Amino acid sequence: MNYFRIEEQTLDTKNVISLFAGAGGMDLGFKKAGFNIIWANDFEKDAVETYKKNIGNHIVLGDITKIDIRKELPDEDEVDLVIGGFPCQGFSINNTKRNMKDKRNFLYLELLKVIKHKKPKFFVAENVKGLLSMENGKIIDMIVKDFEKLGYKVDYRLLNAADYGVPQARERVIIIGNRINVDNPFPVISHVAPDDNLSFFNYKEDENLVNHITVAEAIGFLSEVEIQNGKVYDYISVDGRKIYNHVASTKVEDKFFGRKYTVNQHDICDYLKYYRDNSEWTTKKIDEHFGYRHTAGHWFRKDNKSGSIPKPNDWWELKRILKFDNKYDKQVTTFVEKNIKFEQSLRITNWDRPSDTITATQPEIHVNKTRRLSARECAILQTFPDEFIFTGALNSMYRQIGNAVPVLLAQKIAEEIKKVL
Repeated sequence: MNYFRIEEQTLDTKNVISLFAGAGGMDLGFKKAGFNIIWANDFEKDAVETYKKNIGNHIVLGDITKIDIRKELPDEDEVDLVIGGFPCQGFSINNTKRNMKDKRNFLYLELLKVIKHKKPKFFVAENVKGLLSMENGKIIDMIVKDFEKLGYKVDYRLLNAADYGVPQARERVIIIGNRINVDNPFPVISHVAPDDNLSFFNYKEDENLVNHITVAEAIGFLSEVEIQNGKVYDYISVDGRKIYNHVASTKVEDKFFGRKYTVNQHDICDYLKYYRDNSEWTTKKIDEHFGYRHTAGHWFRKDNKSGSIPKPNDWWELKRILKFDNKYDKQVTTFVEKNIKFEQSLRITNWDRPSDTITATQPEIHVNKTRRLSARECAILQTFPDEFIFTGALNSMYRQIGNAVPVLLAQKIAEEIKKVL
């Protein structure tokens, strides 16, 4: 069953400008609600190609800070709404060094500049949860006040996409502003976790709330379907659905081979330099002998950042030509299987509840433990329709999908705005 077949509305068209559009998750949601995207922008080439392939050629590739908005953007009387998920890396709680010296934190000013110039009736901005806690709440207050100075009534809420029918527990700050003197509309929760205390949300039992959509319900039909690595643009037919981009990383190992014994790189460096300096071999000559360009230089460099220890095969060949003794042979060449300590990178996805947030990096491991979630599975969890095809290499597709606003959440926000616009 396709839980996320999103029907496009046919109401009176309202025009939208979209900044930081990415692959177009928010734009597609607004389009499905009946809005007309007349201009969009992003700086990532693959995302722009994906957008053009699926939504339209009205997107412009380039750095928004270098675009002359007076010349490039449509006239203000044609613009009803400006939307944008301004970059979140500087605000994210995953960024332990977040601070207001990060230039990415000020890209919202580009959104502000466009709104000031085009004077749309509404604007919608999206960002990560970490925005609310940055500088003890001072940053969100600053952003709200900046928009209010332009004459907008501004409100924001932290929305969990799972509460609106998205099979993903993705919390995002949604900022809505308008200059037509109406209450800012936010979508009404339609889904809850089975064990939620409805009284906490002030909901009555007869409000027809349904359970959160689980990962199994959303992508379970692809569990036994072989991934199509090497066939990025081919589709497969599954249960009558054309499935594109069912490609995935197979890096799921939880072990690696590492040195059994502790080795001090500085000691090894001094040791090798001694034998090199007492031989006829130079660093350049050693590189040429091994067929390397600069690798040998790192063996003789006492530097924690760039110094390195030879691999076992290289060690034995160095021993042959430099004629050093057996002092470090055992420490350098004895390897054993070790467990990877980065549990986050080895997390297995939820199955009987919504997924955790789909990120812009490697996704979680599939429950079958043979691969990570495919690009298509991530796209489904972001409620992109099956016919939406992503372009670029696998990591680029993961990034485009993870950076997007869930299409269904965007559509529900758009539908509420459409009612009062």
